[in-house]
Amino acid sequence: MRASQFFIATLKEAPSDAEIISHRLMLRAGLIRRLAGGVYTWMPMGLRVLRKVEAIVREEMNRAGAIELLMPAVQPFELWEESGRGPGYGPELLRFKDRHQRDFVIGPTHEEVITDIVRREVKSYRQLPRNFYQIQTKFRDEIRPRFGVMRGREFLMKDAYSFHTSFADLQREYQRMHTAYTNIFTRLGLKFRAVAADTGSIGGTGSHEFHVLADSGEDAIAFCPTSDYAANVELAEALAPQIVGAGDTAALAPFEKKATPGKTQCADVAEFLGAPLTQMVKAIAVMAGPVKEAGQFVLLLLRGDHELNEIKVQKQIGEFRFARDEEIVAALGCKPGYIGPVGFDGRIVADRTVAMMSNFVCGANTEGHHLTGTNFGRDLSLPTEIIDIRNVVAGDPSPDGQGTLELCRGIEVGHIFQLRTKYAEALKCTFLDEQGKDQVMEMGCYGIGVSRIVGAAIEQGHDDRGIVFPANIAPFSVVIVPMAYAKSDMVKTATDALYEQLCAAGIDVLLDDRDERPGFMFADWELIGVPHRVVVGERGLKEGKLEYKGRTDSDATLVAADEITRFLQQKLCA
Repeated sequence: MRASQFFIATLKEAPSDAEIISHRLMLRAGLIRRLAGGVYTWMPMGLRVLRKVEAIVREEMNRAGAIELLMPAVQPFELWEESGRGPGYGPELLRFKDRHQRDFVIGPTHEEVITDIVRREVKSYRQLPRNFYQIQTKFRDEIRPRFGVMRGREFLMKDAYSFHTSFADLQREYQRMHTAYTNIFTRLGLKFRAVAADTGSIGGTGSHEFHVLADSGEDAIAFCPTSDYAANVELAEALAPQIVGAGDTAALAPFEKKATPGKTQCADVAEFLGAPLTQMVKAIAVMAGPVKEAGQFVLLLLRGDHELNEIKVQKQIGEFRFARDEEIVAALGCKPGYIGPVGFDGRIVADRTVAMMSNFVCGANTEGHHLTGTNFGRDLSLPTEIIDIRNVVAGDPSPDGQGTLELCRGIEVGHIFQLRTKYAEALKCTFLDEQGKDQVMEMGCYGIGVSRIVGAAIEQGHDDRGIVFPANIAPFSVVIVPMAYAKSDMVKTATDALYEQLCAAGIDVLLDDRDERPGFMFADWELIGVPHRVVVGERGLKEGKLEYKGRTDSDATLVAADEITRFLQQKLCA
C-alpha cells in the first residue's frame, strides 16, 4: 500500500471530549471518527486494525471447532418476551416498531435468536454437541456512552453459543473455549488474565472474564502472584483472619461511650479518638427483601477500612436496598453516622473479619457518640450470621492457600459463561436422548469485544508519542519513509525496489510517498503505532545502508540494504 493511495487522517490535537488515552489516540491517529454519542465510523486505518483482530479471533474459533454463522442484528421482541428477558433488560435494549406496528429490537446479544435456531433445527442427541459463533455488530443504548470504543453504543462482538446433551459435555466445551480465548489474547500480543467472575444478569452457574491489564481498567482484579488464582474483586473470597479477636487472651479494654460531635465517617472518628481505622466497625443499614416492599431491617457490619461487596451480600441475604434515614431512625432511634450493633436485637450480619475483632469502636446509636472497647461476648452477642460480605484488599490470603493477594486493574474484553438451561428451558429447546425422551439442552455462551480490544490494546500500549500496537494487530507491520522521494531518483528507485521486495516477501508494508517533511511523517507513524520503520536516504544509500528504527527503540540502527528484508523478517517473527 502506498500512502498516496490510502487515506491518512491524523490530528495534532484530540477533541476536548475525549476522556481517556485510547479515545484521544484513536481520534488523533485517524482510526475512528464520531458520528453520534457512542457511535463511531471506523476509518481506513482503524479498520485495518479491527480486521486483524477479527481474523485472529476467527482463526482460533475455527481451530477450536466452532461453526460460523451470521444472525440478524434486528430481532423480534417476542423472542425476548418468551425468554423472560424483555421486561428486565431495561432501556439499554433499543426497541422500535416496523410499519405493521410489530415490536423489534436491535440485538445487544443473541441468546434468544440462536436458541430459536437450534430448537428448530436440532432434534436428536446425534446432532449434539454444537458450537455456533458469529462476528456481528451489536447495539446497547448506554445511558452515558463514554471512552470512545471502550463503552460505545454500537460495537463489534464475537459471540458464540454451545449446545450439549449434558452438563459434563458443557464443561468440556467450556474448557475448550477457555483455551481458545487464551490462544486468542496471546496471539493478539496482550498482557491479560483470566479471572473467575460473577455471571451477572446473563445468568448461569459459572463464568470467567478475560481482562487486558491496564491502569485505566474499570475492573479491579485480585490475583495471587505465586499461583494461578485470579478473580474479579466482586467475586474473590475474603477469608477469615487467623487471629480470633473474640476469643483473644489479651486484656479487654473498658467499654465506654465517648462523645464524637460531628464525626460520622470512620476515618474522622478514628482520627478524633486517636485509634487506627482498622479498629473501627461500621454498621450499614439495609432492607432485605424485594426493593418495592418494606423489607426486613438488617445491620451489616464491616471493618472501617473495608468496602461492602453488594454482589456478595445479595447472594447471601437475597434482594436488598439501603435503608432510608427515616427507617434507620425508626429501628435504632438515631440518625445515620452514629449507628451500631450494641443494643439492637434485630438481624445482624457480620463480616468474617469483624467477628474476629476485639476492643473495637462502633456507633452508640446516640447522635454525636461512639462506643470504644467494644467486644463480642461481653458487650453484645456474637452475630449468628458471619459471612464474607466485603471486597478483598491487597495482602489478604489467597483463597487457594498459595500466598497472598495483589490487586490490579483490568479491561474486560472477553467473557465465557456456563448458561446451563436458563434459555433452553424458557424457549423449549429440547432434544431426544438415546431412550427417545425429551431433554432440555445445556448451553454455554462465549463473548469477545472485538472493537473493544482495539481500545484496550492502546490503553495497555502507548507512550508520549502515540500508540504502541502489538505487532499482530498494527495497521501496517512496516512503514518505508523515503527522504526526498519526489526529488531524488536514487531514493525513488531504491525505495520502489525495497517496497516491491517486501511485498513479495509477504510483509504488510506501507510506502509513505507523500510530499511531506520527514519529521511530519515520522510523527504520524509514531502516533499511529506502526512497529517498524525503514528510512531510505541518499547518504545511507551511498554507503549501502538503510536506517531501521523499532517503535519503542531509543535509537536508529543502520542495516545493510541487501540484508534489510531478512532483518525485518527476523524482527516480525520475534
